[in-house]
Amino acid sequence: MTASPAMAAAPAILKDEGHFRRLHVVNPRTDEWLNTIYWAEGDYIPEALQAIDRIMRDWREDLVQRIDPRSIDILTATHKLLDCSEPFRIVSGYRCPKTNAMLRGRSKGVAKDSYHVKGMAVDIMMRTRSVRQISRAGLALGAGGVGRYSHSGFVHLDCGPVRRWGA
Repeated sequence: MTASPAMAAAPAILKDEGHFRRLHVVNPRTDEWLNTIYWAEGDYIPEALQAIDRIMRDWREDLVQRIDPRSIDILTATHKLLDCSEPFRIVSGYRCPKTNAMLRGRSKGVAKDSYHVKGMAVDIMMRTRSVRQISRAGLALGAGGVGRYSHSGFVHLDCGPVRRWGA
């Protein structure tokens, strides 16, 4: 997979990681955790990507969708900039159209054509880092969308066009 110019920032941050990339996440909705190397020696590891797809599934419908590896790289690079060992807590990963429509009916903050439905976005939080700290790390990458949802306590990261929103 080749990176667009905007996406080059996330892998560039990860170059200092050596020959592997690790993702450490917890899904409090399903009581699952994952701490895996998903990229080694220049290649994504299919079994690790499947495990990531599973933990980021639409838990309401128990539906799994391929999560775009660029989003995983953005997540990993954001975590690296935060310089902590705490895993990201997944608020929302993949959402099927039915789930997205239901959430959209409850909140104006849910996009009709959400990147979550495309497997290109994840909403995250941490206990030891604020929404502001996480969003600033995401913005520092200059890659993808970063949404700040301070009242709800989470940050949206995606591998779409570079943009920002929220307070």
